[in-house]
Amino acid sequence: MNDVTAPAPEPIRFFGTSWVARGADYWLRRAAVTLGALVTVVAGALVLRFAVAGVALSQSGGLVNGLLLFAIALCTFLAGVRMWKILTDGRDTLTGWMAEDRSLGAVWLIGCVGSAAAYFFRSLVEAPGEAVQRAAWEQAKARTAKRAATRSGRPGGKKKR
Repeated sequence: MNDVTAPAPEPIRFFGTSWVARGADYWLRRAAVTLGALVTVVAGALVLRFAVAGVALSQSGGLVNGLLLFAIALCTFLAGVRMWKILTDGRDTLTGWMAEDRSLGAVWLIGCVGSAAAYFFRSLVEAPGEAVQRAAWEQAKARTAKRAATRSGRPGGKKKR
């Protein structure tokens, strides 16, 4: 009699646990998430474009406009790289500047287009974060199976003397 239960998979945002079996529900959600991420990228780019146009209307000069565009591009790139790392390797693997949430919050906010773009491109391959969750779930199942295989005698009971 085996009283060891297999671990339950962790749900993923927008997908729940549909990523385990990859049924029809999973593919429908993948299409919706991909489309939603693309719409978010376009909307974010328009907002940033209006912000840059507003600064350009102030006639601050070419240097200020150039620095603003450079700052937005840099924030977008950094946020995109960070989001890609989170989706492929997991949040626990972030180190250094990528692990900073509070002190670099403005960078992540300005770079939201990069984050949404990384989410979009990752959703073309799998449910964003699925590889991380699947690896963790497979490891947990292997540990549980190993524990169940090494048990002998009466589970949970003491040996008689």
